[in-house]
Amino acid sequence: MMEKDRATIEYYNANAGAFAASTKDVAFASMQQRFLKHIPQHGRILDFGCGSGRDTKYFLEHGYSVDAIDGSEEMCRNASAYTGITVRHMYFEELNETGVYDGIWACASILHVHKEDLPDIFQKMCRALKENGTLYVSFKYGTFEGERNGRYFTDLNEDGLREVIREIPELVIAETWVTGDARPGRENEKWLNALLVRR
Repeated sequence: MMEKDRATIEYYNANAGAFAASTKDVAFASMQQRFLKHIPQHGRILDFGCGSGRDTKYFLEHGYSVDAIDGSEEMCRNASAYTGITVRHMYFEELNETGVYDGIWACASILHVHKEDLPDIFQKMCRALKENGTLYVSFKYGTFEGERNGRYFTDLNEDGLREVIREIPELVIAETWVTGDARPGRENEKWLNALLVRR
């Protein structure tokens, strides 16, 4: 783990139970299905920063093969218990597979990566995808970079996303869209969602 990420990891270790409780029952099927339309039946998915395990559980229940990782040991424990699979404790920069996944789901996870490190993380995700594999990412919408509520955030808009992946020609943005937060009472918080394809 990079030293500058320690505070964010410790936040999730300290608040794993409360965070999981606030997110695991959020209705997210429309987003999950939008991603799964691009994944072959029974395809292999990496839940990259799985948090509560909500999405891992959904993908498993719909017949997909899922690997799940998280940088917080406490979140891994909680998500393993919730999903019934072993969630690996791993940091984003440790991803080292090549051509393994039909899809990578990075929902509200890599937004904690410092902006200068994001191109390298996108490159690692791109490498881990099979040809024509699909990557889903989401970021809080905007241009803010810094600590907020005890965690580091990199917010992105459409231009920011294009800038981050500009030197990865094999990774193409298929679509972007903006949504409100799915958690009750937070609908006014805007999110950038994107599907990218490895060519």
